Amino acid sequence: MSIERFGVSVESKLLQKFDMLIKSKGYTTRSEAIRDLMREAIVESDAELENAEGFGSLTLVYDHDAGDVVEKLLHIQHEFHDHIISTTHIHIDAEHCMEMIALRGKISEIKKIGDRLRALKGVLYGKLVVAKSMSR
Repeated sequence: MSIERFGVSVESKLLQKFDMLIKSKGYTTRSEAIRDLMREAIVESDAELENAEGFGSLTLVYDHDAGDVVEKLLHIQHEFHDHIISTTHIHIDAEHCMEMIALRGKISEIKKIGDRLRALKGVLYGKLVVAKSMSR
């Protein structure tokens, strides 16, 4: 794969903050960090990926005493059992739990599942990360 060089102009304060961020994340060069940011932006915005096969990681933090959130979470997960690879349940404290769900299937379906689970009353935080299946 060929490498192309290009220039980027940014304010010095922004560049200083970026340099601190990439150093804290273990990048050895700005180029490595920028390539990762570009890949992430493309994956998140590429409409062609909606029908592509992929994988997802959904993290939810919720108040297990809020209504019937636990029952609804389980119901939706069973509804989409063919897309769920695994789940991990963690007790954060006396009221809060974190659930991490690994998903597979069409990216549009993975996003649909993530949206339904994050929208439940009692879910305090939800983050879905998706990636297109890699073909060799």
